[in-house]
Amino acid sequence: MHIHILGICGTFMGGIAALAKQAGHRVTGCDANVYPPMSTQLEAQGIELIEGFAVEQLDLKPDVFVIGNVVARGNPLMEEILNRSLPYVSGPQWLAQTILHDRWVLGVAGTHGKTTTSAMLAWILEYAGLNPGFLIGGVPQNFGISARLTDSPFFVIEADEYDTAFFDKRSKFVHYHPRTAILNNLEFDHADIFADLAAIETQFHHLVRTIPGNGLIVSNGREEALDRVLQRGCWTPVERFGVTDGWQIDTNNRVSLHGQEQGTLHWELLGEHNRQNALAALAAARHAGVPVAQGLAALAEFKNVKRRMEVRGTVNGITVYDDFAHHPTAIDTTVSGLRHKVGKARILAVLEPRSNTMKLGVMKDALPGSLKDADLVFCYAGNLGWDARGALAPLGDKAFVSDDLNVLIEKIASLAQSGDHVLVMSNGGFGGIHDKLLSKLSGK
Repeated sequence: MHIHILGICGTFMGGIAALAKQAGHRVTGCDANVYPPMSTQLEAQGIELIEGFAVEQLDLKPDVFVIGNVVARGNPLMEEILNRSLPYVSGPQWLAQTILHDRWVLGVAGTHGKTTTSAMLAWILEYAGLNPGFLIGGVPQNFGISARLTDSPFFVIEADEYDTAFFDKRSKFVHYHPRTAILNNLEFDHADIFADLAAIETQFHHLVRTIPGNGLIVSNGREEALDRVLQRGCWTPVERFGVTDGWQIDTNNRVSLHGQEQGTLHWELLGEHNRQNALAALAAARHAGVPVAQGLAALAEFKNVKRRMEVRGTVNGITVYDDFAHHPTAIDTTVSGLRHKVGKARILAVLEPRSNTMKLGVMKDALPGSLKDADLVFCYAGNLGWDARGALAPLGDKAFVSDDLNVLIEKIASLAQSGDHVLVMSNGGFGGIHDKLLSKLSGK
């Protein structure tokens, strides 16, 4: 089969392209922004990329067009596909029908931690010899790739609540029909498509409705929103984590289930959020047949995902980190995790409010509190529709805001001292700030 993917350079659609290629299909694709690293990753796999959405691409005559959710009505190629009644399908639907339909799907859903927990779960299954396939919204360093197809019945997928396509406004995860589902947490996010938290809870309830009775739901027992979701109807056994009547981990990293000790977690990851992620992954892997002791041994060798507290370099005693945090809750847990690691050393938090929710300013009032553990805060306010300076005013003199990235870099470099930890947080490329800052710090 020949598939042509519209919007191929996104992390999710790029993962679908890789899986389709590994499955033996001919894969081509197009996007408005065809550039590294996704473009080089795809081209290395023999996938032909086309810049833009010109109607001449119809001459490729694929068997089906796979449509990413960046494509909207008015897109010239999409309009002509509709005009000519050519076959098209969303990415999640194609994935479900072509790759997932006969597999034991382990889906990881939640506002935060999906990528890291998916990577943990895939690695535990790999360590146990189960050779899982996976599609993860990042690059797990244990694997070096974000998507893999194998002959194993097990497939781990990051189950995203964002909508499917312009013609299917359901969350992506309703297509996946997981047998094992992790519900990591649930907060308001994606303000561009959801009116409120209740709207997201409804989508999570739709997911719960697809999980079979002989499956398993692993749910965060500390989340009232998830409890409300399950109270709307649940036909599947539930194991909760983070509570006394389920999975727990103490301050010494001893893991227990219903009060019975299972073993101790030995690793170097930071933060309480990652400890809870580990519990969820251990529970889901146990459902797939992996003993807890083997899961703990796997996590001792877990290397996390790129862009999760990833050290990008150290210059003159100043360490620069890259992290994907972009929601106030994630920012808070990331900064506090680093604080726990570095003690009284200074933390310079550098933030780009880039997600659709952050650009709308919905979460701006929560930003000062989420950055409370940082010693200095630097915010890039380019392309924002709200007053970042006003929002961060409660932080007083420790906050610096600029609409100019170069000015921001100069300011950080001028204030950074040996022993400092510079934590850069964004869900995008942030204009290459990491390398630029390291270069400036080294005096180049």
